[in-house]
Amino acid sequence: MLNEMNHIPDAFLDAKAEDLHGILQAPTLIHLEGLNPQPLFICTLLHGDETTGLYAIQRLLKKYQDKPLPRAISLFIGNIAAARENQRRLDTQDDYNRIWPGSHHNDSSEKDMMQIVTNIMEKKKPFASIDIHNNTGKNPHYGCINILNPHGLVLASEFSDIAVYFTDPKGVQSSAFSDFCPSIVLECGQASDRSGEDHALTYLENILQMDNLSSRDSNKLKLYHTIARVLIPKTVSIGDSASDICLNTALEDKNFHQIQPGTEFASINSSKEKLIIVSSESHEDITNEYMDIVDGKILFKKPITLSMFTSSERAIRQDCVCYFMEELRIG
Repeated sequence: MLNEMNHIPDAFLDAKAEDLHGILQAPTLIHLEGLNPQPLFICTLLHGDETTGLYAIQRLLKKYQDKPLPRAISLFIGNIAAARENQRRLDTQDDYNRIWPGSHHNDSSEKDMMQIVTNIMEKKKPFASIDIHNNTGKNPHYGCINILNPHGLVLASEFSDIAVYFTDPKGVQSSAFSDFCPSIVLECGQASDRSGEDHALTYLENILQMDNLSSRDSNKLKLYHTIARVLIPKTVSIGDSASDICLNTALEDKNFHQIQPGTEFASINSSKEKLIIVSSESHEDITNEYMDIVDGKILFKKPITLSMFTSSERAIRQDCVCYFMEELRIG
């Protein structure tokens, strides 16, 4: 189910995400030559509705139609079936960013494909790996890394002055590639915001021109560590006041802000025992450590910083409500 090629397919550079299925037919790995033969790996559309990476890459490649790339590129275009429907993933699919090597998901042909892509790229010894994503909720642009090493911190600081270090969820592309090259996830805000596309394009051009990832200052980077994610069980309804739980949508504007104790997370209209689950990176239920129920409301018990908070039910069902973070000081 994987295409591998050494050229840009006809019509690719001007295609919309929803039209890629007709052009590529399947997830596709494209290798392009450059003046420096060590490739930069770029990954996009692991989630079909996160289109910023595709459009930034198209603009990048158009700039080099008549001149050589500064560095070779290996480009992986992921879930084109979900992109056709403008969905993160189809209901029949696994999440394409949860089935890379290290995943706990059951075996599948899609999981096998990610192993093949990883094997191919490990042999090519990439200069770096860049996986481009969007957020459902309102977030600043930031980078995510899975290993705290100097090269990863440089990759992050070249994109934004804030970054997130995480080790869960498992099976993400950046974590799989971190075993053999510096890797980063770019979180470029909402897909509808053109500024994310512009930012990703500028970043890709910058990294393509780099000879190395050392001797650069990453000390100004504000680094957060993801300590938990918030889930809502499938048996709990989400929505208005008639539902089991009604999220405080004002929190969508509070991503990367510290939330104070007593702040409302949600109102509840249910006697169900487990309405939310705060799951640690080791998958322990730590809900009672962070949340309290008072007068029909779920309240924060201690200060915490949020990321990726969303009130979109589909996004919540396919992933989570948000992540809890704390600032991490290194050095």
